[in-house]
Amino acid sequence: MSTVAIIAGGEAHRLGGQSKGNLPLGNTSFIDRQIEILHEVTDDVLIVANDQAYKLLGVPVVSDLIPGAGAMGGIYTALTVAKTKQVLAVACDMPFLQANFLKHVLVAGKTVDVAIPKTKHGYEPLCASYGQGCLPKMMQQITRGRFKLHDLLPYLKIREIGPEEIATYDKDGNLFFNVNTPDDYRWALEQLKIARS
Repeated sequence: MSTVAIIAGGEAHRLGGQSKGNLPLGNTSFIDRQIEILHEVTDDVLIVANDQAYKLLGVPVVSDLIPGAGAMGGIYTALTVAKTKQVLAVACDMPFLQANFLKHVLVAGKTVDVAIPKTKHGYEPLCASYGQGCLPKMMQQITRGRFKLHDLLPYLKIREIGPEEIATYDKDGNLFFNVNTPDDYRWALEQLKIARS
């Protein structure tokens, strides 16, 4: 069994500080949609966030153990509190995640420290599997004030999930799309409307 952790600690400055996870998607929200998809992957879902409003969603919410350490700190927190040795970390602002792909990432991560998708745009560290073996190196990087997940990878045994593998699950090319701006949000809503019609 594995844990899935939604990393929801960002401040969303480009969205006027509005919590990305709580953005409406029709009759639901980003994070409600994610929780529904993630429960197809595992029963063990948690949210790493300092926003207490997420506690109303029916899954455990854990505050960052090391405030100010960005996504690295969020994943460190998830690995530390998880009951399992493997955590799939996903960003709260990715509306097009698919359960089958996430299961694939978890399988790929069983024998390595990190299983991480790599597209033509680079690594996707917030849709990746992390093992507890990452914790010492994460703490070392955090102590040095180096919070970029990309900087962590050279120190770990990783399994890249390349474009050909990804393509099987990503027919529309938007699997890793994340919402950072009002325009991104409008585009995501339009795509979801098209998918439902």
